[in-house]
Amino acid sequence: MVKHQPLQVYERQLCLSCITGIYGCRWKRYQRSHDDTTKWELLWSLILLFTFSLLLVWFYFWWEAHNDYNEFNWFLYNRSGEWSDGTVPILATTAAGFTYIAFLMVLALCHIALGQQLNLHWLHKIGVTTALLTTIIGVISVNQTWGQEWDVIPISLQATGPFLHIGALAAVTALSWIVAGQVARSEKTMFQVVVMLLYLTVLLGLYVVPLYITSPCIMDPNSLKQRPDVIGHQGAPMLAPENTLWSFQRALQMNVTGFEADVTISVDGVPFLMHDHTLQRTTDVQKVFPDRATIDASYFNWTDLQHLNAGQWFLKGDPFWTVHMLSPHEKDRITNQSVCSLEQLLKLASYHNTTVVFRLRRPPQEHPCHYSWINDTLQAVQQSGIPQSLVMWTPNEDRAMVKQLDPGLIQTSLEKLSPQSLDQSGISRLLLRYNQASTQEIRDFSQSNINLTLYTVNEPWLYSVLWCSGVSAVSSEAPQILNKVPYPVWLMRPDEYCLMWVSADIISFAVVIGIFFFQKYRMSGMRSYNPEQIMLSAAVRRSSRDLNVMKEKLIFSGQPQ
Repeated sequence: MVKHQPLQVYERQLCLSCITGIYGCRWKRYQRSHDDTTKWELLWSLILLFTFSLLLVWFYFWWEAHNDYNEFNWFLYNRSGEWSDGTVPILATTAAGFTYIAFLMVLALCHIALGQQLNLHWLHKIGVTTALLTTIIGVISVNQTWGQEWDVIPISLQATGPFLHIGALAAVTALSWIVAGQVARSEKTMFQVVVMLLYLTVLLGLYVVPLYITSPCIMDPNSLKQRPDVIGHQGAPMLAPENTLWSFQRALQMNVTGFEADVTISVDGVPFLMHDHTLQRTTDVQKVFPDRATIDASYFNWTDLQHLNAGQWFLKGDPFWTVHMLSPHEKDRITNQSVCSLEQLLKLASYHNTTVVFRLRRPPQEHPCHYSWINDTLQAVQQSGIPQSLVMWTPNEDRAMVKQLDPGLIQTSLEKLSPQSLDQSGISRLLLRYNQASTQEIRDFSQSNINLTLYTVNEPWLYSVLWCSGVSAVSSEAPQILNKVPYPVWLMRPDEYCLMWVSADIISFAVVIGIFFFQKYRMSGMRSYNPEQIMLSAAVRRSSRDLNVMKEKLIFSGQPQ
């Protein structure tokens, strides 16, 4: 007699095996568990969540700091003496670390959704610890050397905040599938209450966040002021060597309305354009005057400065990764560039009726022009023949004397003062870094007829935010980019924004309610769902070769007749 006894059959769970295998090296079925996660593993889950959050902020910071990469590289140059793009390794490691931690976060959420016990492998624990410590060290280092750059986060949120809110709302709404499943699956009332309270607190917080989001770009388009003027900071340094005549000519091609330059005075009293204290980075002084390469640039006379090449370093170093876009003619022009004098720049500006603002560095104490530096500069301005109304005078020393000698110069301050103080000092313009003036302060200066110029503005989003704030001019290293921004990147009426976020909240709430009801219905009758449950295939499924398992086992009993 032959009896048929159903055999227990295991379904293949390839996806689940990959999830648990990659996360905790639990590739075999017997290695997995549906027990509650241990407190130790819960602690590591919290560490993973904290690391992900920190890396998210770190990644966002460096993404938005793109506007100031050149400033960061210059800080590094001042410390090391060698010019290199220090942002490349930082961006590479940040992207790799964030991708790795985000992947682990997704796997952890998959574990929770499938009811699997969290058990992070020890190699991943080392990786998470490394990512966390590296990010913390990076944050501390930036805070000590480049602390002012943290301001880019609240400023950038004025441009990205409304859209980041929609993204965060979509993510938390999608997370309701996992939360609803956990609540419906759990038999512990306290656990259900805690999870629901935490989730609803986050969700309701996101619903009301727009009440605290402020952006100058949320405004009536009819009140938008005219497009801010663009001043070429050191000319167009992404297209030509900084502070050279060709750089300012390239800036003119990008429709700038002014020039900004850095001025040093030579040992024989000739003001010339130079940003650094030495000539090593932007000239071939190491080749022409190797024994004088490290001394202050102001200790060279004008004759020696004219023997230096100020363009070849740009083609060799490619500081902005733009050399490949230049034509052969442009490269030839760059190769033949020399150190530019202030007088040459002023003549160029006068010919094109362009405003000039320059930062004047006082020579060292032992320098022959230490006390005559103001008069030497004024003499160069007068000899150039430029109208005084085109020159923005920034040095605060001997300002009263300068007003008497050249009353037509535009008095400009590099120090942030109140409108009343500026008016009392006879100063009509202000030149500040873009993080030194809030939206309200920009509007206050505008109402007081103080012409405000902010530097250095290279990104369209930052230009748009400042435009909506009402700034009158910006100084940029990338006039070729801002020249392509004829209108703010985005502009939204307050009622339109209100409609957008209220609609998003309503849709999110409806989806969350629907997901919770669906999960409750889905989980009814199967309070503890096991994706690897053992099934009696003989009673449930028909035979199939695709299963590749034995569905029945023949058990012979009795003796043949």
